[in-house]
Amino acid sequence: MPKSPLLERVRNAIRIRHYSLRTEQSYIHWIRRFILFHNKRHPNEMGEPEISAFLTHLAVNRKVAASTQNQALSAILFLYQKVLDRKLEWLDDVVRAKRPSHVPVIMTREETKQLLDEIPGINGLIARVLYGTGMRKMECLRLRVQDVDFDYRQIVIRSGKGDKDRVTVLPDVLVEKLHKQLDRARAIHNLDLEQGYGEVALPYALARKYPNAGKEWRWQYVFPATRRSVDPYSGLIRRHHWFETNVSRAIREATRRLGINKRVSVHTLRHSFATHLLENGYDIRTVQELLGHKDVKTTQIYTHVLNRGGRGVLSPLDH
Repeated sequence: MPKSPLLERVRNAIRIRHYSLRTEQSYIHWIRRFILFHNKRHPNEMGEPEISAFLTHLAVNRKVAASTQNQALSAILFLYQKVLDRKLEWLDDVVRAKRPSHVPVIMTREETKQLLDEIPGINGLIARVLYGTGMRKMECLRLRVQDVDFDYRQIVIRSGKGDKDRVTVLPDVLVEKLHKQLDRARAIHNLDLEQGYGEVALPYALARKYPNAGKEWRWQYVFPATRRSVDPYSGLIRRHHWFETNVSRAIREATRRLGINKRVSVHTLRHSFATHLLENGYDIRTVQELLGHKDVKTTQIYTHVLNRGGRGVLSPLDH
């Protein structure tokens, strides 16, 4: 199938800005759907009516969630503003769908302990790291050897959400487990080197600046994949990080086995981390920094569980 020159321009514009592969795939998907929806018309020939019609179709006919509609809009805005360089005033007035406000799912300490004890192997260790540090799933999986500081008991999270670095706590109880994991990762890396591989993808243009850095131990993933695969950017055979679906599936299955009647996901561990810290009396600003929230209002969603019952109100039935 021939490549679309327009979509190639979109890919180049995304990669120049160092967006993630996920974002690239998502934007390409929605831009392609937008064009196909309008019978393959070129976006230069379309404008506000066509964008509104597409977004309305997603909401009314496809019944997509508000977050999905906003994702499609972000992709189209990127196309017009960053690729086609269309300075259309009406783009600034496009209204994004309002996402519903949900109270985060929180596990009790006992439920958290039961869940972590139920998950074996690498997935279990990753789950413990997620709960013990408050990291997002992909932040944990992309963790490099050099970013785990055992001496200062901290983990440096590189290029987190918003492309920002931050520091979070390294729990003492995970030190020995992580040392053993690094021993396993090093054995895998040494085997890869012996077989003529052992190079990982480096962020941004570091590979061009330091051609041999990708084979250095400090740049390897803490949680390497079980097998090598083709890098979608370079086409080289490399060992990526642990597959994300493995962790999600392990948590989902453990929740089912334990009979925990809550909608538990990987992100629930991050929610529980924040809530349990606040319960322990830590300042909300400290928790905000550990989570990497831009606005403290985002962190305040966890304060709801600190009250007794709904908003701290004592029901009249209890009087």
